[in-house]
Amino acid sequence: MARVETVSLWDHSAQEQEPAGDAALPDRVDVAVVGGGYTGLSTALFSAEAGLRAQVLEARHVGFGGSGRNVGLVNAGVWLPPAQVREKLGATHGPRFLEQFSNGPAMVFDLIERHQIRCEAVRNGTIHAAHAPSGLRDLKARWREWDAMGQPVELLDREQAAAKTGTDAFHGGLLDHRAGTINPMAYCRGLARAATGAGARIATGVTVTALAREAGGWRVETDRGSLRARAVVLATNAYTDSLWPGLGGTFTTIHYFQLATEPLGARRVADILPGGQGLWDTGRIMFSLRRDAADRLIIGSMGKVIGGKEAGISHRWARRRLARLFPGLGPVRFEDAWHGRIAMTPDHLPRIHVLDEHLYTAIGYNGRGITTGTIFGKAIAGLLTGADPADLPLSVTGMTQVASAPLMKRIYTLAFSANQVLKGL
Repeated sequence: MARVETVSLWDHSAQEQEPAGDAALPDRVDVAVVGGGYTGLSTALFSAEAGLRAQVLEARHVGFGGSGRNVGLVNAGVWLPPAQVREKLGATHGPRFLEQFSNGPAMVFDLIERHQIRCEAVRNGTIHAAHAPSGLRDLKARWREWDAMGQPVELLDREQAAAKTGTDAFHGGLLDHRAGTINPMAYCRGLARAATGAGARIATGVTVTALAREAGGWRVETDRGSLRARAVVLATNAYTDSLWPGLGGTFTTIHYFQLATEPLGARRVADILPGGQGLWDTGRIMFSLRRDAADRLIIGSMGKVIGGKEAGISHRWARRRLARLFPGLGPVRFEDAWHGRIAMTPDHLPRIHVLDEHLYTAIGYNGRGITTGTIFGKAIAGLLTGADPADLPLSVTGMTQVASAPLMKRIYTLAFSANQVLKGL
């Protein structure tokens, strides 16, 4: 199928080639996976390696959703500090969740190495930067928790943070040595290559229109015919539609936008994030910054792109933000601008749901898609091959609707737009 659109800078800068996709659908498979992002492709890869016949069904192209629009920070853990994770998940799942998600970056980088995925992988950590004294107090508390667990997380004072980031705008930071950066679309395509190499099939440009229970599993209807599957996995996260009633109401959708400069040259940006780390800050409306292999600066924040790469509110916000952070950088031109969706849950923790017999979904990644999608894909593949659900990083649950989601989505949209306007002045 011919490509319709480019979704981000990563789409055209990725070294990994887009998979061609299968022309025809099989009659029967062990598992049908709806969605060709990190979760779907991880599920397909680990299912195929376990000997299952796996079929990925992607409505557009591999990485079209959040996977191809990601910032590319391979972070450990989740939004919450460890003590809150234990409190919310309990004495059994809390420690297990923390262990598996602490090891999440290692899992991602091990897959990259094992399958030789060309995704600009840099394993030098990420920096959570303190935007204010209050942010530094929060980071100190987090550091004490991670340090007590023996995790390689380093607290940076203001001077150390300036040396690591190239700006004195931050009051300190937390350098997580477990983490790193990648080209997120290239990683997604590399997972697709690995999955097909293991025997999985990937069909792109195929929209699943209905799911129906039948003896022995599910009938999966698509706009290119139907197939039967023993199990179905919905791997659509923030891009979930109305295929399964009510699933889209289990989270609040927010957007995250990014702008990428043209390549600036190593000498011009030598002092900006010289160790290759990406960063995000502690502000309530956070922003992110990183460099890629071509010495572009990629800057982003919560909200949609307003305008485009050459003009508009988002362009002005990005230009002013870079000028304030790096006064000596000088004028920059932006090569690309894009935004994607994030599925936020009320407690900032992801979910694995059993929607019906042999029908699973992992959802609500709260902006941590790379590690969460990879971990949960492997976990669901384990369920399909007989693993004990008690060994999962969190309990399998049914759906719970978030009644406030439509209102909160509107509130967030207004707040994020106002932030761009005010910070761009």
